[in-house]
Amino acid sequence: MKTNTLISLNKIAKVYRGQNVETYALKDISLNINQGDYICISGPSGCGKSTLLSLLGLLDSPTAGDYFIKEVDTKTLDMDQQAELRNLHIGFIFQSFNLIDELSVFDNVALPLTYREPAMSPNEIELAVKQALDEVEMGHRAQHKPNQLSGGQQQRIAIARALAGKPSILLVDEPTGNLDSKNGDAVMDLLDELNKKGTTICMVTHDLRYAGRAKTQLKLLDGEIVSYSEARQAPSSDTAEQVLESAEVM
Repeated sequence: MKTNTLISLNKIAKVYRGQNVETYALKDISLNINQGDYICISGPSGCGKSTLLSLLGLLDSPTAGDYFIKEVDTKTLDMDQQAELRNLHIGFIFQSFNLIDELSVFDNVALPLTYREPAMSPNEIELAVKQALDEVEMGHRAQHKPNQLSGGQQQRIAIARALAGKPSILLVDEPTGNLDSKNGDAVMDLLDELNKKGTTICMVTHDLRYAGRAKTQLKLLDGEIVSYSEARQAPSSDTAEQVLESAEVM
């Protein structure tokens, strides 16, 4: 395994079994995600995008195959150990912001850090939250409640929450799905900038304008990778459709 490989999937399958029926959500998925990658996963509804993101985030387990994160074989871990690994290495950004309205912005961002092992001190948590909020230019909203913010601002807070723990990778699921085009563009600009600074991103989106910004395009169909292409330079959103159409079928 390469020293800069964060995640390695080898012949991953996910099968849902019913009475006399087997449904393959994913088949024979092999993929390496390296430090600094910016990968977009696309494909039609039901192709396995969300299932793959859930497996990458240790929210679900594969039926077959091997999943290594930071050279750790996830099959050897129990649920608590997987939760610790997830909290340490993976940041999540969802279409729905999943903020807690009763908590302040500061406390929403701090919440995942309170579950860290080994435990972080209050001063360490405060510093991490302030740095994350400053990175998304929302430090001035630290004491507001989520329902006092616009949708675009709430997504920035969700990004700050994902960043606060300094994860190895951001898993991003339709980050602009609940935003208008102006706020969607702003959120994508922020993700682009984070990647330029070294953050590894794996994103699912249906929006071709945003998908084309990623350095690597991965297409799924019926649970299988049908194309994989790497751009020499991440394209602008104006060229998204051309990039996606030029992906070579494996």
